[in-house]
This record gives sequence, C-alpha cells and structure tokens, in this order.
Amino acid sequence: MSVNAVTHLNFRGDALAALTFYRSVFGGDLAVVTYKDAGNVQEPSEADQVMWGQVTAGSGFRVMAYDVPSRLPWNQGENAFFLSLRGDTAEEVTAYWEKLSDGATVVQSLGPAQWAPLYGMLKDRFGVTWVVDVVSQYDAS
Repeated sequence: MSVNAVTHLNFRGDALAALTFYRSVFGGDLAVVTYKDAGNVQEPSEADQVMWGQVTAGSGFRVMAYDVPSRLPWNQGENAFFLSLRGDTAEEVTAYWEKLSDGATVVQSLGPAQWAPLYGMLKDRFGVTWVVDVVSQYDAS
C-alpha cells in the first residue's frame, strides 16, 4: 500500500497557465482534463478550464490544480489550495477518510465519481480542505 499527499492549487481561470509554468520550471509530464473533456460543463464559458490537472516530474515534484467554477465561492486568500490524498485501494482511502472525518465538515461525501472509483471532499477540524480519492487512469474516450 502507498499513499501520497499532494498540494492541490485552486485558481479562477489560470490553472492551465500555472501548470504549464510549473512544468517549465520542474520538467515532467502535464496532464489536464477540462470540464468539457469530463462532460461536466455547467457554464459554457468555462468549458475549456481545468477540472483536474497535474504536473509530475521524475524528481518527485508533483502538484495538482483546477479552476474553481464561477458558481462556487473562491478567494485566493481563503481557499487557494486543497490537500489531495490519493490511495491505491478503496479500503485504504476509506480508512483515512473515516479518521479525517472526525470533527470535519463533509463537503462531498465519499463515493463513486465519474473520474475515480471513490472521491470525497471535507474540511477538517483545523479548517484544511482535503480531497480524497482512489487513483485511477483517466480515459477521455
């Protein structure tokens, strides 16, 4: 079993530019899924914005990012990042979720998602927002 904690940065329309920049700095691979790619367009002007993005470099550098939809509140000083916790199995992720949930406010209950076998979001008792999921390959087809 393995688990990774990865910084997840939140933007309002600049996620692709930021990820492209970080890739230019650290090298590695850039993976991006837009709202259109995922079939999750709720505001047509945001269709090409990043729903999920990541830069992964051989050096071990890894960062994730997305564009917060305009229908959701966003303040760079208040929710500029999430902590993303990704595990290999549902059992592993569920165990962490249950512990993190103690005293937390659940934003999105842990359950199946279009892009992952399990996904959930919560704000822990210290005010840190966690996105928790089971690692899966994204298939754009």
